[in-house]
Amino acid sequence: MIPNVAPAPADSAEPTAAAVLPKASRQSAVKKFSGSKLFSSPASVAGVIWLAALVAASLTAPLWLPFRTEDQDFTAVLSGPTAAHWLGTDELGRDILSRIFASAAGTLGTSMITVIVAVGLGTLLAMLAAAAGARVENVISRVTEIMMSLPGTVIILAVIGAVGTNIPLIMAILGVLISAGMYRVMLGQAKSLQSQLYVDAAKVDGVSTVGISLRHVLPGLTNTIVVQSALIFAVGMLIQAGLAFIGFGPPIPEPSWGGMIQGASQHVYDAPWLMVPTGAVLALTVLAANAIGNALGKSPNATASHLPSAAARRQRTTSVKKAVAANAAAAPSADASARKDTLSVRNLSVGVDSAGAGNGVRLVTDVSFDVEPGTVLGLVGESGCGKTMTALSLLGLLPSGVSVTGGQILWNGRNLAAATEKDMEGIRGREVALISQEPMRALDPMFTVGYQLISAIRRLRGMGRAEAKVEALSLLEKVGIVDAERILKTYPHQISGGMAQRVAIALALSGRPRLLVADEPTTALDVTVQAEILSLLRSLVKDTGMSVVMVTHDLGVVADLCDQVAVMYAGEVVENGRTDSILDNPRHPYTLALLAADPHANHAADMPERLATINGQVPQPKDWPSTCRFAARCQFAGSACLVPIPLLPSGTADGVVRCVKADELAVEGLDWVATDVPSHHVLNLVEARTAEHRTVEKDHA
Repeated sequence: MIPNVAPAPADSAEPTAAAVLPKASRQSAVKKFSGSKLFSSPASVAGVIWLAALVAASLTAPLWLPFRTEDQDFTAVLSGPTAAHWLGTDELGRDILSRIFASAAGTLGTSMITVIVAVGLGTLLAMLAAAAGARVENVISRVTEIMMSLPGTVIILAVIGAVGTNIPLIMAILGVLISAGMYRVMLGQAKSLQSQLYVDAAKVDGVSTVGISLRHVLPGLTNTIVVQSALIFAVGMLIQAGLAFIGFGPPIPEPSWGGMIQGASQHVYDAPWLMVPTGAVLALTVLAANAIGNALGKSPNATASHLPSAAARRQRTTSVKKAVAANAAAAPSADASARKDTLSVRNLSVGVDSAGAGNGVRLVTDVSFDVEPGTVLGLVGESGCGKTMTALSLLGLLPSGVSVTGGQILWNGRNLAAATEKDMEGIRGREVALISQEPMRALDPMFTVGYQLISAIRRLRGMGRAEAKVEALSLLEKVGIVDAERILKTYPHQISGGMAQRVAIALALSGRPRLLVADEPTTALDVTVQAEILSLLRSLVKDTGMSVVMVTHDLGVVADLCDQVAVMYAGEVVENGRTDSILDNPRHPYTLALLAADPHANHAADMPERLATINGQVPQPKDWPSTCRFAARCQFAGSACLVPIPLLPSGTADGVVRCVKADELAVEGLDWVATDVPSHHVLNLVEARTAEHRTVEKDHA
């Protein structure tokens, strides 16, 4: 498709759409507080408040404590809480409240020594072993194994016997002993990070080993370090209290939590309250440390599509039922017998959850299409247009924080948009199945292909083991695997990417589904394997009569496989119709632009000097305008585009298009022009095309 006419601004007297449409909001200059995860749960907030209060009270103890730690009141020995002594007194009449808070700073501080030594030394050794190679790793591993075999209690008691009760030194030695276990925890993760592709890229760029360890490996260990630090901090406090309990704590009369618990244990029967204050403070401090570690150890939910928890899914189902109730009443589904195995999506909207369903940012808006049995629908468009969100909503697999906010997904008389999780469990795999872009998302590397495929067949079809194995061999042969018996015994990492995708397709077919949702199943494959997978899908549709929803960026795949195509832009369907009609006679400027930018859509003789491009990028969902969403990037936009544009009949069979200038573009035969082509070259193209038309007219005359 060669650009033949330079796009003139339609309605030149009017301001351009790009100037009128709302601009994207500026990026905030204030970065989010990195410790926001610390306040992600009530437990972590309570832990922070408790530790902060404990540290502040301990450091300022000389300013506010009602009694000195050594003051004795023989008139109130072993008393419970009173107005003078809020937490009571011990066997010598000393105020328990004063002794607890006076000793808190020392207990917490010396426990941090253990954390710093254990985590610092263990992490350093793990990064060194992962970066230096097998020989260094073997040496460090043998040394740490020897350290782990030593009796830690005996060593600590020996140190106490040699140097006395030096608590900081004892806690440092404890940290050295714990570092061996910390090394074993960190080593595997550090080696995994060292094998990542971005580490190889850093090596190619000349980054030193130390630089790689600090820039790329250490940040990946952060979550593990935080969680382990919280655990070691708690262990350090408990061991320190245990040593003081058996008489190896700070010298008398200096208070310590373990020493106070030891004193209280001698009066369990005559003064049981004496055990409560110190024991409660120690327990609460340990719980606070663990709560903070759990909060900080949570991985950030960046873009990964983690599925929501069961409770979140139940809550989402309730909200979605309310959101789609109005749509269901306004547009009741067709008769189930007439719509057998037909997917009908009506005004589907998907949005981010915010204070209830429907109140967040819309990611997909009023998408409608039909997929008849034995046909293939292609969803095409740039990244960020809502294709994958639309596909995942068909199976109820939207990521956490995203839900269907309106519309219907009609399948065999049921509205899947309002189906419960229990209902979807009976549909997924048995009626509707998924083929993902990455086959390793469907295949577990811990189990053989045969185990996974046979287990799925037994679960979905209720077969016995022997019968399921025969069916598994049949499925592998159906997807084009010749040596099926051998493949059953292999693990996913032992087969190629194309073979793994075939296995994933066989796994999707194990429940005999009638609808297959394929999310870019050929993107990660080379051209030869891609053609084989497409041929396989075409054969499956022809032989089984199933229907397919294909998400793809490749218009060649659409032309080769799809019967119908829906072009999506910014969460909307901008053009929908038969594949041959849309590819041969596109009516929407966005479809024109996609075809003009595709080298395969041009014949060799008509190949332009430079392929067309689409200026700008797909806007963020929060910046989608209420007018035509493509107008800001469209070469043909004018004042007529500055209003909401509905789907209109395209004039080609039963197709629809979301453009008020579709007929005008079709009549004038305008094409999308490469904007970076020099103006004189565009004029030459126009003059050449005009001269060609005149010659043809003379010949006809």
